[in-house]
Amino acid sequence: MQEDVGETPAARWRVETRLTVLGRGDHRPGQPLNVPIVPASNFWAAASGQAGREYARGDGTPGWEALEELLGDLEGGRAVCFSSGMAAIAAVLELLPAGARVVAPRDSYTGLRSLLADGAAAGGRWRVRIVDMTDGEALAAAAPDADLVWLETPSNPLLEVVDIAEVVRVAAATGALVAVDNTFATPLLQSPLELGADVVVHSATKFIGGHSDLLLGAVVTRDARDHARLVRRREVAGATPGALECFLALRGARTLALRLRQAQATAGELARRLQTHPAVERVRYPGLPDDPNHARAAAQMAGFGAVVSFELIDAASADAVAAAVEVIAPTTSLGGVESTIERRARLEGQEHVPAGLLRLSVGCEHVEDLWTDLAAALEAARSAAGR
Repeated sequence: MQEDVGETPAARWRVETRLTVLGRGDHRPGQPLNVPIVPASNFWAAASGQAGREYARGDGTPGWEALEELLGDLEGGRAVCFSSGMAAIAAVLELLPAGARVVAPRDSYTGLRSLLADGAAAGGRWRVRIVDMTDGEALAAAAPDADLVWLETPSNPLLEVVDIAEVVRVAAATGALVAVDNTFATPLLQSPLELGADVVVHSATKFIGGHSDLLLGAVVTRDARDHARLVRRREVAGATPGALECFLALRGARTLALRLRQAQATAGELARRLQTHPAVERVRYPGLPDDPNHARAAAQMAGFGAVVSFELIDAASADAVAAAVEVIAPTTSLGGVESTIERRARLEGQEHVPAGLLRLSVGCEHVEDLWTDLAAALEAARSAAGR
């Protein structure tokens, strides 16, 4: 049962304003406008019987609190920050009892799949059922005995969009916890808690931080008990965020609306152009009207995101494109100001991904420079293959 955190004082502000105003710390005259980096593990002890911050691992720092205030407001709950996105995922899974049954998506982040596999192999810490979350019948068959249903929407890297409210409805029959990885959509494009989800997870390394210079994760929930349990998991497991990382993530989040607006507009234009290129077999982007995920995305999201996946005829062609680009960075990860490209099928656990699929995370470069770079790389790959 969720416990509503209630309306925040910032509820009357638009998201661009909340991104700028929230998480500012002490507003008294003479205090810094930005919450400063506090490189301290311990603090002066309070007098006996008085409350006070003593040790960072359990009591936090001003930088954690500022970032958690902002992220909690954006998602409509209470946030807990962790040292990485994987640490955030692990903390949610640790809420489950031994032997818990987990339903997870076929298309999902490789780190999640690895962690689930490790837990299943380690004495049955949990039992895992992998399903196609876009297949209503498969989900209905898997959900009745589940303790946790994990969603990733849009998914990585096939950009499948799952109807969150429908999954919540199916899971509610047995009281299963519903967790949504909202990394690709960000809080600006999708609000899983409003759609009934129990937990939202972010790799703040990606769009929230936005500059490829930190590792950080976050979990947001409306339920006070789950929030307390997550804080406890962070404390006892030690997956605490660094002071510098929180400072950088908060600074990056200030420009999230601006970065996402630019990147999303460019992603849509690149997707449309890629559809007409003779070297491209298929484009996956929910913003395209003929994409099979378009209707669900249009109903559930405020935008279609800044990631485009497209398929070439084979792995060699995709590798050639990734090697030929000059503006776009051939690297893993995503969500930064710089555009990145990667052939995801090369990774373990991605056997369901077409061999020639490239995941393109669109950054803030000019659309024409990105297209010139892509088009030249595609033509070079075609020439090398003799096509």
